[in-house]
Amino acid sequence: MVDTSRGEAPAHIAEEPRGCLFALSQPPLMIFLTVVGGLLLMAALHDLFML
Repeated sequence: MVDTSRGEAPAHIAEEPRGCLFALSQPPLMIFLTVVGGLLLMAALHDLFML
């Protein structure tokens, strides 16, 4: 831990910018994209084989 007993604020560490790969690693987004992709796949298969 950083010693801040002298009343000084700890040095602010700049965070790295997070890009697309970080966004895709989030479970709720991946679940959403999987559901949408599954629906698109089912619609495509329905169009190919049922119509």
